[in-house]
Amino acid sequence: MTPNLDMRKILLVDDEPQILKTTMLSLQSSGLQGVMTLSDSTQVLELLTLEPIAVIVLDLRMPQVSGLELLPKIVAEYPDIPVILVTANDEIDTVVEAMKMGAFDYLVKPVDPSRMVASVRKALEMRNMAKELSSLKQYMLADRLDHPDVFAPIVTGNKKMRAVFQYVEVVSPTREPIMIVGETGVGKELIAKAIHQLSGCKGEFVALNVAGLDDNMFTDTLFGHKKGAFTGAEVSRDGLISKASGGTLFLDEIGDINETSQIKLLRLLQEQEYYPVGSDLVQKSDARILMASNRDLQKLIAEGKFRNDLYYRLFAHQIHVPPLRERTDDIPLLLDHFLASTAKSIGKKKPTAPPELPVLLSVYDFPGNIRELEALVSDAVIRHTGGILSMESFRNVIGEERRTAERAMAPVPDDEPLKNLFGHFPTIAEVENYMIGEAMKLSEGNQGVASNMLGIGRQTLNKRLKKREP
Repeated sequence: MTPNLDMRKILLVDDEPQILKTTMLSLQSSGLQGVMTLSDSTQVLELLTLEPIAVIVLDLRMPQVSGLELLPKIVAEYPDIPVILVTANDEIDTVVEAMKMGAFDYLVKPVDPSRMVASVRKALEMRNMAKELSSLKQYMLADRLDHPDVFAPIVTGNKKMRAVFQYVEVVSPTREPIMIVGETGVGKELIAKAIHQLSGCKGEFVALNVAGLDDNMFTDTLFGHKKGAFTGAEVSRDGLISKASGGTLFLDEIGDINETSQIKLLRLLQEQEYYPVGSDLVQKSDARILMASNRDLQKLIAEGKFRNDLYYRLFAHQIHVPPLRERTDDIPLLLDHFLASTAKSIGKKKPTAPPELPVLLSVYDFPGNIRELEALVSDAVIRHTGGILSMESFRNVIGEERRTAERAMAPVPDDEPLKNLFGHFPTIAEVENYMIGEAMKLSEGNQGVASNMLGIGRQTLNKRLKKREP
């Protein structure tokens, strides 16, 4: 299992014990764990060989070995560890020199606790991102997947999906929020469950679909309430965030929550804090937050329906799950899987699919994606009585010639004249029907005139009119 980057420690180095204690408490109260303190600067380099340090907060002026002396050694030997300098007001020139030497940031005494927390968080995010990019590069170059068993419930042989799995393995150990985007039915919750398994979280995986929840219902469901908080609240009740303690909370359809709920969610993400309904005592949460949406959040922002600050907080990591029409090579695998699973669930023998069925399925857009394919297969298996599986129920949903011809060809530019006229690139039959219809309109129903316009015999026109689609 990949180590949890957020479990790496934050090292505070200062010769004043009281400053160390105050800073440590400030970081811990903001949800930053694994804080270590060191008052003897001569021990810093030795400690770095023993402990997995993620960020160093280093006082510039200390007896024995100063921060300015330590900085170049840390940068040279541990270039991946961000160093935040703490300095006095009169040392700005020295700070400029230190920043050129590779310091990540600097803070001026007396240090504002919120500024300290923000700087440490930013350093952690930068370090984690750098490690993730490095890991992702190694994964892609070696086409590596360390935990294929975790992804076993996701039936696929597609290269795009394998790339998604590789990215999931890289970002799962972090504690940053992860946004999973994709159309309805692509399997976003399965990806969320895989992230939970890979994260090392010991608690439960708790899922909540927030679509349709007003703010009161959202707040009560997620954060719980105190006894007497509202009419009917006869006992206190913990929310799902409490149930997900030490584990993962998955919020689906996040684009549907209203602005008041968005503000509460933003606080939870930024501060790991929330208030149960009817309580003025803040609660802390250590649950990992995953979210998903099938909506265009940037469009919602433009419409004033989604907060910009929440959007940027959500997209620390984004995982896009491709729709089924972009992974048609998975259709035969999924078809076989759903045939077997449905037959087993209803106690039937697995039916044999006709060889042309995967071809028919591959030219359909599948607006409901894998969930829709599963429903189609389930319906066909339930109707099946023997022999080869009937394609009738599939054809009723998918349609035939026009859609088959349109989807089977290469993508057509939007400015193609025929596409502009028909709304899609037409089949020959559609063009013929259109021309016959227009000729009949212009000739005011005179078949002789219309046949001359079309360059065909009157008898031929008459036959085609009888066959023509209404």
